[in-house]
Amino acid sequence: MVASWHNRDMSEQVYHKVDNRHPEALELEELGLKWLAEPMDKGGAHVARVAASGRGFLDTELIPSTAITSEAARAFGEALAITHAGGADWYGQPPLGYSGPGYMGRSRLELIYEDAGHNWGEFFADHRIMPNLPPALDNGSIDSAGAAVLERLAERLRDGIFDVPQPALVKTKAARIHGDLWTGNVMWAPSGALKRFPALAGRGATPDQALPSVVGVLIDPAPSGGHAETDLAALGVFGQPYLEEIYQGYNQVSPLASGWQERIGLHQIHMLAVHANLFGGSYGPHTVQLASQYL
Repeated sequence: MVASWHNRDMSEQVYHKVDNRHPEALELEELGLKWLAEPMDKGGAHVARVAASGRGFLDTELIPSTAITSEAARAFGEALAITHAGGADWYGQPPLGYSGPGYMGRSRLELIYEDAGHNWGEFFADHRIMPNLPPALDNGSIDSAGAAVLERLAERLRDGIFDVPQPALVKTKAARIHGDLWTGNVMWAPSGALKRFPALAGRGATPDQALPSVVGVLIDPAPSGGHAETDLAALGVFGQPYLEEIYQGYNQVSPLASGWQERIGLHQIHMLAVHANLFGGSYGPHTVQLASQYL
């Protein structure tokens, strides 16, 4: 994939991506951005706007960046709760209209095209964590003892031990999640510089509240139906300033199930396993160490 920015016309700068090897990855990103953007009309988080697309290319509006503030973090948490409440009918459901393979960065991500009736634990074990184990074994970042740890955790997940309800606002089986919500996939932008967004975007559950001077904008999703706690946990994998304020804002609007803090590490295992798959090194032992805490 090649990415750059340029002037699409005299009035708009765009972020231009080209991927002729895996054009379906950009199709998924486009449909995912549009799917995540639907709840903006109800106060959901800002989502980078698709400016143009075609086979093998995607242009999104260039987002100006600035520093996050405490107020922006709390407002983003509130708005993200509305985005998640957009819902999905089952775990692993792709954005509507997409039928190709899933991607999370350069890693394949399993999507499920018909409801197979999975509980969350089954889905998370068999379609998120365990597909990353063979490549991690091949690159040596996880050894046979580490694989046994992940296999034992997978059994506990399949048994439903960690299944809990979605946050209060999510009325469907699965939440509508970003799926790759590490800190780099939230742009912090001056709210006054954002044009062509719905009037209620970013306002959370209080439509009459003013937008803060800085807002969070979602970019580069790996979208599917999932558990909302997975997105929230992903924000902390590589460090997120004002993370507690994001959690506070979210929990105020859409209270999380009891014990959510203790499950943060569990939800982070998928992202770490993906990194063990792609990059090896210390990501493998870190994945195993975190998994062992839930045995």
